[in-house]
Amino acid sequence: MSIVVEHEKRRKKILEKALDVFVDCGFEDATFQKISDHCGITRTTLYIYFKNKKEIFNYSIKQLLANVEDDIQQIRSDPSLDSVGKITNILLDIFKRLEENRRLLSVVLDYLLHLSKNNADPEQRIRRRTLRLRRILASLLIEGVKNGELKTVNIKTTGDYLYSIIEAAIFRLVILQQKTAGDFRKAVIFAVKQLGAKKKD
Repeated sequence: MSIVVEHEKRRKKILEKALDVFVDCGFEDATFQKISDHCGITRTTLYIYFKNKKEIFNYSIKQLLANVEDDIQQIRSDPSLDSVGKITNILLDIFKRLEENRRLLSVVLDYLLHLSKNNADPEQRIRRRTLRLRRILASLLIEGVKNGELKTVNIKTTGDYLYSIIEAAIFRLVILQQKTAGDFRKAVIFAVKQLGAKKKD
């Protein structure tokens, strides 16, 4: 059991150090050798944990998304929250995770630009990675409309609108290098509140 724990601990340290290399060099110029050098280990040792730099990069993103999904499931299962509360808290939690992972987001943006330069389709990659989040938002909207907590809305358009606020926050955090998504917190609280159905007296 302790071998597995140690393996995971080492893996996590490698990911943290690799992120430094990706941020400093950009995705394209980061190499397996540079990552192993920065980690203070040989390439052979690094191969025990990861096959290549892309696997390191993908694992970092999977970890971030897994953490976001864990948070979302906790919020969804909170019986004290109505639909407005659940959607608001999920979006606020996503902003918190984005702020905590600004460096990783800058590498993701660099990687998407790299794909674009090489005639790959970055939009398809993003959609694949964010599909579950979009589905969760849609299911919460459907649930809220069905139980009368939300106004009747076009689910796809409303989901796209909420998701676009997340994308705008990423732009501010990565491109404009703002430290927080503060304004977007207010915007989300206001926007989701507008979706709430009027309470009957």
